[in-house]
Amino acid sequence: MIPMISVVGKSDSGKTTLLEKLIRELTLRGYRIGSIKHDAHSFEIDREGKDSWRHKQAGAVLTLISSPSKIAMVVDSDHDHTLDELREKFISNVDLILTEGYKRENLPKIEVFRSSLRRDMLCTGDDNLIAIAGDPTEAPNGIPVFDLDDPSLLATFIEQKFLGKNLD
Repeated sequence: MIPMISVVGKSDSGKTTLLEKLIRELTLRGYRIGSIKHDAHSFEIDREGKDSWRHKQAGAVLTLISSPSKIAMVVDSDHDHTLDELREKFISNVDLILTEGYKRENLPKIEVFRSSLRRDMLCTGDDNLIAIAGDPTEAPNGIPVFDLDDPSLLATFIEQKFLGKNLD
C-alpha cells in the first residue's frame, strides 16, 4: 500500500508552500510523489466554454483531458471520498502520497504552525501527529520540529519513516 502523509494547519499557515518544497525535494531524491488536495467546496478545473467543460455540462459523468505532458480527470462523486478510497481508486505508480488538509483523517500528519499567527495548534491531542513544520514555542512531547524554510531535514525524516531508507 502506498504510504500517505497529510500536511495540515490552519488557513494561511503555509501548507501549500511546504508541500511544494517537500515534493520538489523528494522528487530530486528520485521518488515519485503523488498529491491530493482536499477542497471542502465544489470546484472547477476547466474554464467555461472549453471542450472538457462542455462535455461535463452536457452530462458526462467522467471527463478525461489528455495531452502529451499531463492528464486530468473530472469524475462525478456521490460523497466526499476518504483518502483510502482515493488511493485505491485513482492512484498508482508513486512512492508516496502527500495530502493537503484532511485534518480529521486517521493518518500520519505534519502540522504547519507559525507562532506569528497567534493561533493554537490543531493536532495537540492527535496521536497521528508525527512532526511539526514551523516554530511552536512548545511542541507536544517527543514530536520533532522542522524549519519551514529548509525542507531537507523533513524530507530525510519522511524517507526514514515512510520510504524505508536507512540513512545510517
